[in-house]
Amino acid sequence: MREPQIDYAAVFHALPGMVALLTPDLVYADANEDFLRLAGRSREQLLGRYIFDVFPENPNDPAAAGMRETEASMLRVVATGERDTMALLRYDIEDRERPGHWVEHFWSPVNAPVLGPDGRVMLIVHRVEEVTELIRARGGAGSDSRQARVLEAELYTRARELQDVNERLRRSHARDREVALALQEAMLPAPTPVGHHRAAVRYRPAIGTLNVCGDWYDLVDLPGDRIAIAVGDVVGHGLNAACVMGQLRSALSAAARVADGPARALEALGLYARHVDGAESTTVVKTYIDWGTHTLTYSSAGHPPPALLHPDGTVTFLDQATDPPLGARPEHVPRPEATTAFTEGATLILYTDGLIERRDEDIDTGLDRLANSLVRHGQASPDTLADALLTDLLPSTGNADDTALVVIRL
Repeated sequence: MREPQIDYAAVFHALPGMVALLTPDLVYADANEDFLRLAGRSREQLLGRYIFDVFPENPNDPAAAGMRETEASMLRVVATGERDTMALLRYDIEDRERPGHWVEHFWSPVNAPVLGPDGRVMLIVHRVEEVTELIRARGGAGSDSRQARVLEAELYTRARELQDVNERLRRSHARDREVALALQEAMLPAPTPVGHHRAAVRYRPAIGTLNVCGDWYDLVDLPGDRIAIAVGDVVGHGLNAACVMGQLRSALSAAARVADGPARALEALGLYARHVDGAESTTVVKTYIDWGTHTLTYSSAGHPPPALLHPDGTVTFLDQATDPPLGARPEHVPRPEATTAFTEGATLILYTDGLIERRDEDIDTGLDRLANSLVRHGQASPDTLADALLTDLLPSTGNADDTALVVIRL
């Protein structure tokens, strides 16, 4: 049986209730029939025009706040990619038959995003229910109706207060996120040059307010033609995770300069982590690259395995020296270490679980997805490959976890 061909434009225009589509610049892109009819505007009067040019605010009401709050809601949708439900809103409409005469209206608006292929907001769905008649019906004659009108006004006031509180919370959370991201940027600077070797690093914060700062990367020059690379993931998000991340990253960076291998560096980090609140269950992988012997020596504390893309296009996961995360054992136990050879021109990829893991998938599915992407883009430069991996593997709508990524051509 053939699936029916649905005319979604016809469906949109037939939707019950007032629905309009606006661009991220708040310009009308379309409106359904109910919106045109109930708003008293023709399609020509709407399309291609800025919303507040079509519906300016009542200049005779000094307390009017509908335009400011509607604009703020829509811009939040554009910035966050999330739906925003507004409180009951009074927004008067000018009578088209009597210019200068404003008619009182009450609305219940919801603004929602339509995301494009790149995950950015392409359109805003503006859906409103007019509740003016409901408000007026409760304000008829008689004592009971007067009480109802008082109750309605009180509910309206409480809704406005709630929206003001929510707006203050949004601003506060936005400031906290800016602080967290600034801290993350300060702790994860661009890597210093590693001789003639080409490396690329990337960090992508999670979607949401404070879902940042748990993941880190580090590159350390060692004597001879060697470097040490680490990628780690602190449990949790936000400022606390950022502080823990900063301490662990610095400690491991120092340990790598004096330890005789990645396992000993992780052992030192594990001992240090016992005295850092919030460091328990942190995962980290440490890899030493020696270009003189063309070998990789690595050790992992519960972290997803690094991927080695060989020049022939095959992919190997370095999973022969994996141990529990930091703080998982009550007593100190030496950590395992493994060494593997590499061919010049191979590519090493270290990453955090945000790149591959999905809640509804087995981890092997994510590793297969990573391997397939590496095979497709393996000939690209480290910078181009890093960007391609993020595009291929992260959801277009944003990821629920941080992602750190290091790509280095061997």
